Amino acid sequence: MRPIRTLIAVAAVSLAVATPAVATPKATATPTVEEQRLDQAAPQEILRRSGFDDVAPDFAHALAGTRSAAEAERVITREGRALWQRAVNRVQGRGPAGGDLSRDDDRPLYWARLGMTRALGQWQPGFPLIDARRAALLDTLERTSRGQDSLDLPAGKHIKRIVVTGFDPFQLDADVRRSNPSGAAALALDGTTIRTDSGPARVETAVFPVRWADFADGTVERTLLPAFRSGPRRVDAFMTVSQGRVGRFDVERTNGAWRGGYPDNANVSRTETVPIPAGVPTPSPQPQWTTTTLPHEKIVTADTGPVPVYDHTEVTEIPAGATTPVVQPNGPTPGSTARAGGGGDYLSNEIAYRATLLRDAVGLKAPGGHLHTPVLQFGPGNTDPATGQVTDPDFVHNREAITRQVRSILTVVAATTR
Repeated sequence: MRPIRTLIAVAAVSLAVATPAVATPKATATPTVEEQRLDQAAPQEILRRSGFDDVAPDFAHALAGTRSAAEAERVITREGRALWQRAVNRVQGRGPAGGDLSRDDDRPLYWARLGMTRALGQWQPGFPLIDARRAALLDTLERTSRGQDSLDLPAGKHIKRIVVTGFDPFQLDADVRRSNPSGAAALALDGTTIRTDSGPARVETAVFPVRWADFADGTVERTLLPAFRSGPRRVDAFMTVSQGRVGRFDVERTNGAWRGGYPDNANVSRTETVPIPAGVPTPSPQPQWTTTTLPHEKIVTADTGPVPVYDHTEVTEIPAGATTPVVQPNGPTPGSTARAGGGGDYLSNEIAYRATLLRDAVGLKAPGGHLHTPVLQFGPGNTDPATGQVTDPDFVHNREAITRQVRSILTVVAATTR
């Protein structure tokens, strides 16, 4: 996920509100930057051609019938989980397609969720609802509709447990039609089983927003920590996935503790050291670099599909005692300060840094790290967002091919777990 020196990140709703909240049941929120894109023709067509255009109206109707904040919480939890499962089912071929949009498409989930968050922001409850509680309800909707609260890893010694994460579409001001192959792969893999010579592996997935604020608020750690802690359901491997460079997969060897400032889906920029939320296990002092434990040598030499896979070792650093960033082709030098990991300085790098930092903090000895997919491209006659179609045969073929190769790469990872 990038502009190459800049990989994508995410912004979200805070779990805590610092200022006193006021009960304003008749007030409605101004639609967010992301929600405002929803009214454009392409998102509406995507919703209509997938059958997901009923999600937001049905959610608004269910929400209007609630009589307390507790009841609203139950409705939001139910409807958020239902949206996630509906998207998974559609991609995996269960139930009706709902329209002629290809089943592998991740975009119906993204745009339907935004319809729900906008409906929640505009909801006028018939009971007092302080701002902090409304924010908590929004957080519940985000988590449940992204699969973040339903990583249902099985217990037992005879099955392996793998977590995979993807991202929302991004760079939508340049082309609102965009899809994210990492999100499509996450939907295709959720709840599936990979067969290896050393036994079956259960895959559970979640999708993350492209917003800096959500990451600073701990959405990654909160999602992954239950699966990373010791216990009978602890993961045996994990792989964060995002969209990267044209025409190649990259196993990112090193992740850096730096945010490069590229605007997120909320059009917010952040240039700073990656902030670690309070209350999560983390090494002290905060390291500048973390390293993949994915079996990169086996991945790049395996026949996983038609697109080349690289062991990507380049980083950008400020060497010890220096002040100017330099590119290091073979990883960081001792004592250097991070300015970009192998995955850049956007949210792709950041999710990899956070996940591997958490791995180290809790002593998880398992393969884990980041995979960049090729950039998902429209067909040659469909490149102009002003006149182009929301889909085309090449676009669908490219996304399906990326998902197949992600699954093949994950099979290599699964075969190396104990």
